[in-house]
Amino acid sequence: MQGDDAELTTAVLAAQAGDETAFRTVYRSVHPRLLGYVRTLVGDPDAEDVTSEAWLQIARDLDRFSGDADRFRGWAARIARNRALDHIRMRGRRPVIGGDETELSGRAAESDTAGEAMESLATDRTLSLIAQLPQDQAEAVVLRVVVGLDAKTAAETLGKRPGAVRTAAHRGLKRLAELLGADPEATAALDALPPQREPHGRAVTSAGVTHMRSRTQKDM
Repeated sequence: MQGDDAELTTAVLAAQAGDETAFRTVYRSVHPRLLGYVRTLVGDPDAEDVTSEAWLQIARDLDRFSGDADRFRGWAARIARNRALDHIRMRGRRPVIGGDETELSGRAAESDTAGEAMESLATDRTLSLIAQLPQDQAEAVVLRVVVGLDAKTAAETLGKRPGAVRTAAHRGLKRLAELLGADPEATAALDALPPQREPHGRAVTSAGVTHMRSRTQKDM
């Protein structure tokens, strides 16, 4: 992740200086996860349009940005979130994405390669399940696990305290583990996602989610 972050930071700086190739590098690095975040908020087929509107604003306001790769992902996610919430207000409600978990668990995987598997996951199985969580939990999980933000940056994006985001992500991951528990294929797909990063280098993957679920069941 550190190498990827250094590359993204360099690309952002070059893009701010007018390097179009660097901007394409930024786009390729951030767009898939940003699209996954927007999809949990507005659903298909609106996610593509909302994310495109967010990128237009990102490109227009890029000169105003200052910071490293993690701050850029948070800044981009905040712009995308504002666009998504505007869209939801115009439409009147947050959509339900996909079917129930029974329908999802019966579907075959759509990809054989690791890269395509992650993209398929972000557009289908796990994000469909995440979208069934309460919105605060869904956003916390996607920002921490899919977009890859730390708790502080995710909190800035959502306008909340880091502790509240950690709690929402914890509860959302526990519920997600329950939805995925009877579906080994979906659990394996979750491992294709970037881990939830913590300040001291810890990570939460599907194994960690399962452990978290068993550890916290007594509190339910």
